[in-house]
Amino acid sequence: VGMPLDLFSSASSDAPAVAVREARRLHRAARSNALSTALPVLRRLLVASVLTGMSLPQLHRMRGTVQRKHLLRLLALEAGHADWPAYRNALRQASPQDLLALGVRSRTWSTLNAWFADDVQASRLARAQGGHAVRVGPHTVVLSSTVAQRLLDGQP
Repeated sequence: VGMPLDLFSSASSDAPAVAVREARRLHRAARSNALSTALPVLRRLLVASVLTGMSLPQLHRMRGTVQRKHLLRLLALEAGHADWPAYRNALRQASPQDLLALGVRSRTWSTLNAWFADDVQASRLARAQGGHAVRVGPHTVVLSSTVAQRLLDGQP
């Protein structure tokens, strides 16, 4: 999970590969024996209804059944797409700014960021204080210009 995610080392036509690498990272995390590593990913799968009909403890016991396709679907749903094929097509047109959400979850948890339930409030704060509003699942986070630039530069 601590492995750096190099979001922007390749052209936007390779953006689907960035998402696949993130899905691979999440897959390893979901199957981890460490609760602090596995549970956040498993919880995301349940919240997004990628996997249904079980509780978090049940899914943790069955974490070996989690497949890469589940994580690809999770990333698609969190980005507002119906499925992985639709998200993959959208990623082919993505700019580096569009990929910031993938980096937020993997690299900025230790940074204090302002989170919002909607884009309107987040955009207002980003304009007022400088920074970038980035949609992450159902929420929007405002990243400082410094944090956003570090993500764009592929720095931890």
